[in-house]
Amino acid sequence: MIQRDTLVQYCDELLDTEAYRDYCPNGLQVQGREPIQRLVTGVTACQALLDAAVDRQADMLLVHHGYFWKGEDPRVIGMKHQRLLTLLQAGINLLAYHLPLDGHAELGNNARLAALLGFTPQGRFGPADAPDLGWYGVLPQACPAQHLAEHLAAVLGRQPLLINAHERPLQRIGWCTGAAQSLIEPAALLGLDAFISGEVSEQTVHIAREMGISYLSAGHHASERYGVMALGEHLAEHFSLDHEFIDIDNPV
Repeated sequence: MIQRDTLVQYCDELLDTEAYRDYCPNGLQVQGREPIQRLVTGVTACQALLDAAVDRQADMLLVHHGYFWKGEDPRVIGMKHQRLLTLLQAGINLLAYHLPLDGHAELGNNARLAALLGFTPQGRFGPADAPDLGWYGVLPQACPAQHLAEHLAAVLGRQPLLINAHERPLQRIGWCTGAAQSLIEPAALLGLDAFISGEVSEQTVHIAREMGISYLSAGHHASERYGVMALGEHLAEHFSLDHEFIDIDNPV
C-alpha cells in the first residue's frame, strides 16, 4: 500500500511531465481515496473502463487518455457528468499521462512498440515544437512492406492499413503511436522507407505516395496499449500493488 500523493509524485518525476507542452493536464485528474493498493490500468477512461475499475474495487485508475482536453466543453453535464460521478462515488483516483507516456525512453508507448516489434531505435524526430515525438530506427532485416504489415498484425492483433508507396525493401523506419500521422512528412524528409502510426487521414495517402514513403496505420488503440501497461507493471512491482490491465476493445 502506498499513499496517493507519493505515487503521483513518483510518476510525475519518472515521466518528467514538466518537460511537455500537452493538450491536457498530466498527473492526478480526479482525486479519490488516499491509500492505494489496487491499481487498474487501461488506454482510455471511457465509461466501460470506469465500470470495470469499480467492479475490481480499484483505488486508482491509470490511463493514457484522460479528461479535460484543450478546447473541450468545460461543463460537467451528460457523458462527462456520468464519468466523473462514477469516479467520485467510488472514491477512485484518476491518473492520466498523455505525451509523457508516449515519450518515456523505457516505459513509453514508442519504446514498448519498438521492443514488441523488434525494432532497433536510432534516434528521434519531429516538428520544431516537439522534436522528440517520433522515433526512427532499423529493422532486423530488410523486408517488403507487406511482410512488415503481416508482422504488425500478428503482434498487435489488428490488421494495419498499408499504403505501399514504393517497391524497395523496407529497412529504415519511423514510428509514433496514436494520432501522429502528421509526422509522415518529417519522416520522409529523413529518408525513411516507411512510417508507422495509429491513425490515417485522407491527406496521409497522398503525402506517402508523393514523397515516396510507405505508411502503415496500425490502430490508435492497438498501438497505445503497451505504455500504460508497462507503467502499471512497474508501479505494481515498485510499490507492491495489486495491478490489472483491462483492455476495452476499440477498432480504431
